Amino acid sequence: MKKKLSLLVAGLVAFAVPAKAAEEGTPAKGISYSFEGPFGTFDRAQLQRGYKVYKEVCSGCHSMKYVAFRNLSDKGGPAFTVEQTKALAATFTVKDGPDKDGNMFDRPGLPSDYFPSPFPNPEAAAAANGGAIPPDLSLITKAREGWHGTFNQLVNGIGGPQYVYSLITGYSEPDEALKKEQPEGKYYNKYFASGHWISMPPPLADGQVTFDDGAPNTLDDMARDVSAYLAWTAEPKMEERKQTGFMVLIYLAVLAGLMYFVKKRVWSDLH
Repeated sequence: MKKKLSLLVAGLVAFAVPAKAAEEGTPAKGISYSFEGPFGTFDRAQLQRGYKVYKEVCSGCHSMKYVAFRNLSDKGGPAFTVEQTKALAATFTVKDGPDKDGNMFDRPGLPSDYFPSPFPNPEAAAAANGGAIPPDLSLITKAREGWHGTFNQLVNGIGGPQYVYSLITGYSEPDEALKKEQPEGKYYNKYFASGHWISMPPPLADGQVTFDDGAPNTLDDMARDVSAYLAWTAEPKMEERKQTGFMVLIYLAVLAGLMYFVKKRVWSDLH
């Protein structure tokens, strides 16, 4: 009896800790995406729009060093053609070399190149951004939690895309009490994971990016598109993984049925 009571208390404590953590942070906005769920898939047009937001707005400060230009035409990605990918890569400048004289040189990007960093080193990045180093965005939706609590994350996932969306759309004016504590060069954002003061100014505004397909370009729409694009860069094989998992479940279900009938046949003479 004492052992059962101890296990019960331990279980209550385990659930109390995530609940306390949830009170300390502001949960992300619970928006939905096409790729959610076991059968969800990426919206190709949305990924292309998200790439454009990254290219025109985010790439000036944030690197994406784990993504190659050729990935833009991979199956399961934004579905750019090979020719489009070549053209998109060429809009970036990549440092290469050394040449025959031992000098480094700049050239247009190639599909085989990875997205170049906007800064040559972390020190230069910090100097250009008030001491803060902009994080690499390749895996950002895997590295950030949208909400807290073990059970919540078990049901809803980590919520990284929702966190990115919430952060982009979450800038506001602090109340008078907080305004007195506002550090110089910082902005108030209650969704920021490292506290409410963030060095990055609001990155997007209505109409800032014009989409080729004529899609809406409000702050909300652009935040949804770029957060979906960053979800893809963090897990480019998501659709393939889901398809493989579904086939494995079918295989296991068929195998379980066969094993059941084999067992019935083998043991039938003993009943």
